[in-house]
Amino acid sequence: MAASIPQTQLRKKRKRSPRESNPLIAKYWRQRYSLFSLYDRGIRMDDEGWFSVTPEAIAAAHAARAAATDLVVDCFAGVGGNAIQFAARGCYVVAVEIDPWKVRCAVRNAKIYGVEDRIDFVVGDFFLLAPFLKGDVVFISPPWGGPSYSKVKSFTLDMLKPKDGFSIFQVAQRITPNIIMFLPRNVDINQVEELSWLSSPPLSVEIEENYIKGRLKGVTAYFGNIASGSAGFLQLCSGTTS
Repeated sequence: MAASIPQTQLRKKRKRSPRESNPLIAKYWRQRYSLFSLYDRGIRMDDEGWFSVTPEAIAAAHAARAAATDLVVDCFAGVGGNAIQFAARGCYVVAVEIDPWKVRCAVRNAKIYGVEDRIDFVVGDFFLLAPFLKGDVVFISPPWGGPSYSKVKSFTLDMLKPKDGFSIFQVAQRITPNIIMFLPRNVDINQVEELSWLSSPPLSVEIEENYIKGRLKGVTAYFGNIASGSAGFLQLCSGTTS
């Protein structure tokens, strides 16, 4: 007589959502369509990607600053949110990421958006590759140190990973003075302005607050020719600057 198989073993396992596999992701799961509007088509992220990817509307606004013919270097590409939007703009993108799994996610995500042919994904350390990279625009969104960054009253540039913001900026500046830097909403603005003084003569700088649905999500600094030269802050909400 054949042994009976428990019904529980016959049932097909239900695929668990990221919020079930990691409860810490729950709040980011609720924001998934603001991160990737095509999320349901099979977007892939690792745990870090959930809290480090740039919201899509903000990434699109970053991309709008570049010319459609620009070559863009994305220094810390992660799961590809910004690289995808630059490519959708028409730019060619060199997307550098040290984590091979993140690159696999980014390649898949770029295919979902139909822009994989405009992105060259490179697995490697940006600081080692930088002397060999060329570009018209450099995009920098280095790791902020995880969700705990929001608990700090004033986020200083030395808290960025894997090196402090001044060092990262100086390396990027050797590629081009046209730099876009996406930073935490509580960043020390005085330090951000100091970055413009690292060149001679000092670079033009424009600082922009980035909002999604009325909530401040981050701060973007534009340097060089892509800075508008306007004084004070601009506010970005759902991809519209006002």
